[in-house]
Amino acid sequence: MTLVAGIDSSTQSCKVVICDADTGAVIRTGSAPHPDGTEIHPDRWWVALCSAITAAGGLDDVSALSVAGQQHGMVCLDDAGRVVRDALLWNDTRSATAADDLVSEFGGPSAWAKAVGVVPVASITATKLRWLADHEPEHADATAAVCLPHDWLTWRLSGSGDIATLTTDRSDASGTGYYSAATGQYRTDLLRMAFRDREPLVPRVVDAGEAAGKTPTGLVVGAGAGDNAAAALGLHAGPGDVIISLGTSGVVSAVTDVAPADPSGIVAGFADATRRHLPLVCTLNGAPVLAATARALGVDLDTFAQLALSAPPGSDGLTLLPYLAGERSPNLPDATGTLSGITAANFSPAHVARAAVEGLLCSLVYCREQIEAQGVSVERCTMVGGGAKSTAVRAIAPALFGGEITLPADGEYVALGAARQATWALTGDLPEWKVETTTLTATPTPEVYERYRAAMG
Repeated sequence: MTLVAGIDSSTQSCKVVICDADTGAVIRTGSAPHPDGTEIHPDRWWVALCSAITAAGGLDDVSALSVAGQQHGMVCLDDAGRVVRDALLWNDTRSATAADDLVSEFGGPSAWAKAVGVVPVASITATKLRWLADHEPEHADATAAVCLPHDWLTWRLSGSGDIATLTTDRSDASGTGYYSAATGQYRTDLLRMAFRDREPLVPRVVDAGEAAGKTPTGLVVGAGAGDNAAAALGLHAGPGDVIISLGTSGVVSAVTDVAPADPSGIVAGFADATRRHLPLVCTLNGAPVLAATARALGVDLDTFAQLALSAPPGSDGLTLLPYLAGERSPNLPDATGTLSGITAANFSPAHVARAAVEGLLCSLVYCREQIEAQGVSVERCTMVGGGAKSTAVRAIAPALFGGEITLPADGEYVALGAARQATWALTGDLPEWKVETTTLTATPTPEVYERYRAAMG
């Protein structure tokens, strides 16, 4: 049996799955936590990776591995490969003003969308480089290379100390703000603009299915990927598929051959891990909306779900805009949640619970609608994430997404995608592994979404 390892280095933790390369069957797993916060020294990722590998029984019998990681971020290295400062993570918002400045300096959102498919927001690497140049110029001057979390871990696994050997892949590079997924090229002019006329080395982009190198012990190392692209790979998503991830935030992405260029900036024109594209929309409000509403009603999540399902579709006109943390899609950072359409008949715990579930899901339907507006065909919707375990979400989601939702079996699909990529790098062929799924159906309720869209204004 040939074994491969997939690594998911997320914001919260590092997970390792070791799989049979032929079938994708998970043989063993391990995990280790990451520290909290929005900046972290990359060495902490390395410590967690080593701990997770040990917990998974080691790599002595493994032939190949690949790393999927949290996207965006900023890892700065000096000319000797030393970390210049703690890495800024995707969720560090100190560069929000820098994002606005960059959008303006390059001619507005349309110019950015046309150039790289992405309109800068605080999560994008280019904005973090601008912040660094303006607020820590000594660190900017010391930066000889800039890379992303998965790039740095792949580089460490190679055993190289030479920054010239840094590698990345299209999916992660496409989230930097200075790489075009449509052309497959870095935009060094945008890199220099972002970093105040500095031009650090950027990682070589490894093609899908190719190896980035080998570890000192001879394991083949795959190209790696951003976490959303790896999840799509783990789910065997192809053209026509939309993936709805309901976790701390909401993420809706689609696999397509079309390179989107959304001037509004809502749809990010990322690449996937198979030479295609992965247009993606992210919300700030995900499953915590359900937890917050349950807490306000004084019930646990199971009771909350029962309450929601006891109210009729549409909650008798009660509508929740779930902007509890502001919102990114649409871009309303200062917005708050709104409960509208209150009457004596619908102002009950059951109706409020149902309105919360419907409002959260409608916010994701809105995201899918934005992707479709880019000319992307949607044939199947697959829902993953912790929020998808709610019985209320499972019952209501199919009705709002056109009558049908595909629900895959529980699994670490980011890490599984990385393992599948490792097999590709090892054998030269992208393996077909079986993904167990359940199809959930319900009578469509388009009127519920129409009421939600009207409440958005």
